[in-house]
Amino acid sequence: MAAVPDVKRIPGQRGDLAGMAQALHDFAQREFPQEQVARSRVAVLVPCFNEEAAVATVVSDFRTALPDAEVFVYDNNSSDRTTAVALDAGAEVRVERRQGKGHVVRRMFADIDADIYVLVDGDATYDAASAPRMIEMLQNEHLDMVVGLRVDQAEAAYRPGHRIGNRMLTGFLSLVFGQAFKDVLSGYRVFSRRFVKSFPVLSDGFEIETELSVHALELAMPVAELATPYYERPDGSFSKLNTWRDGFRILNTMLKLYRSEKPLRFFATIGFCLMLVSVGLAIPVIMTFLEQGIVPRLPTAVLSMGLTILAMLSISSGLVLDTVTRGRREMKHLAYLAQPAAGRRSG
Repeated sequence: MAAVPDVKRIPGQRGDLAGMAQALHDFAQREFPQEQVARSRVAVLVPCFNEEAAVATVVSDFRTALPDAEVFVYDNNSSDRTTAVALDAGAEVRVERRQGKGHVVRRMFADIDADIYVLVDGDATYDAASAPRMIEMLQNEHLDMVVGLRVDQAEAAYRPGHRIGNRMLTGFLSLVFGQAFKDVLSGYRVFSRRFVKSFPVLSDGFEIETELSVHALELAMPVAELATPYYERPDGSFSKLNTWRDGFRILNTMLKLYRSEKPLRFFATIGFCLMLVSVGLAIPVIMTFLEQGIVPRLPTAVLSMGLTILAMLSISSGLVLDTVTRGRREMKHLAYLAQPAAGRRSG
């Protein structure tokens, strides 16, 4: 046990109490630095759609793993007893009428006020016991997002095709943005307040995970991944994902984000391809003109010229939109900086 410091009277001050108070304050800061940090408000956000068989387990497990956290279940037009089961398990239940996980996450981020947010699916496939470690990593390393890297505990944890699709989409994201996560589609994430309150949710459905990852990459936020167990769904719980439909929706979201976040590269690529086709069509016409002094294939020449004009327009559009995107990114960054850093409270 640390010894209490010797407090001496300081001449010229109002008695010994002020000096003693200051000395005790300095002593507490030196010997018990953890007491300086205000207890962070943690909110567990659980989007649900027909998860009657699993939601009670999710709520119970996270209340055990994070006893001081508030657990919010957002029901998205479930036709079963999801709401009643979640209430019985001790969660605060709210409703989002617009169908789609993206709509639910948008409502959650807007409604809930906390310092740390834990987003987890309501299907009981994610490990609640990993949440304290993820929060600890977020705080100790001053991160804005920690992604639960899924380590499957059973072959049935992943549906056929989902593992390959996840790898393909993760690779595409790495190719487009230069870096990526190992598990871009993980539904288990911990966020700082800065991330949540500066994130403009645009997607409607399961492509929300992709949008979360791209937002972090575009603003160069400090992020990390932590390996967590991933289990198969309990009996009676069924995945709402459609391998092909949702896979194409996620890929489409990536292309849209690539166009909006990297417009110069996107439109310059289109312009370059158009220019190549134009040059390919123009070479025979030019060669004939140099040899014979005539242009016998006038439609080809007109097509080549038209493609060249389109190529230049595409590149010009990319240059203009790149300037707009930079300004929009600056606004996002200012919204991010407007929020207090992790571990600090505003006001």
